[in-house]
Amino acid sequence: MKFDLTGKSALVTGGGSGIGKAISVVLAEHGAHVYILEMNLENAHDTIKEIQEKGGTVEAHSCNVANKKQVNEIIALIAEKGKIDILVNNAGIAHVGNIENTEEEDLDRLYQVNIKGVYNCAQAAINTMKTNGGVIINMASVASSVGIFDRFAYSMTKGAVLTMTYSIAKDYIKYGIRCNCISPARIHTPFVDGFIKKNYPDNETEMFEKLSKTQPIGRMGSPEEVANLALYLCSDEASFITGSNYVLDGGFITLNGN
Repeated sequence: MKFDLTGKSALVTGGGSGIGKAISVVLAEHGAHVYILEMNLENAHDTIKEIQEKGGTVEAHSCNVANKKQVNEIIALIAEKGKIDILVNNAGIAHVGNIENTEEEDLDRLYQVNIKGVYNCAQAAINTMKTNGGVIINMASVASSVGIFDRFAYSMTKGAVLTMTYSIAKDYIKYGIRCNCISPARIHTPFVDGFIKKNYPDNETEMFEKLSKTQPIGRMGSPEEVANLALYLCSDEASFITGSNYVLDGGFITLNGN
């Protein structure tokens, strides 16, 4: 079977919903033992249930990725059970606003999760991967590469994720550690539905269509499409790939305005 992850362990942050859930499920379907790191364990319940119903193996740990001590303790605990082969840094939060209406507290909050959270988890995992190699996938964004209207703080953090990916790939290739990132455009997740419902309660359908058409392909991506790309990058079939940014955007970057 291609993309066979049998015997490998995969740690997915924010694996309880949306893209993280889809990645956790598809990695488990292909044989990986999945460890989910979630701030609130209740958020991982549905993911655990789906994986187990499909015959996969999964564990969940309550973890705030912004808390370095907590991250180190949990990843050390997981590493005691065996090597960590895959880390998917998926946990992240968003913010709407330009530089003038982005408060210092907003900037700090996004930094703690989207940048420091990736740093915390990658640093802890690399320490366990240096012996046997491994794969790190960071969730970046189209906002890492192009300007997005009213997304100052979010774009800043995702730009950092992209450059952290490049640095890790270069510094640790000698240890057999591959590091790549995925840069999605708008993906249809529960977060998107909640955002529309909260901010546009009187015209949800219209706004969903408008946001969908932001992508030249005419729709949002699905979490499963992101997960399938992550599966490939985590597998041995992608063993020649490191230090790359994979854009998954329905033509957003190259076709908008043409």
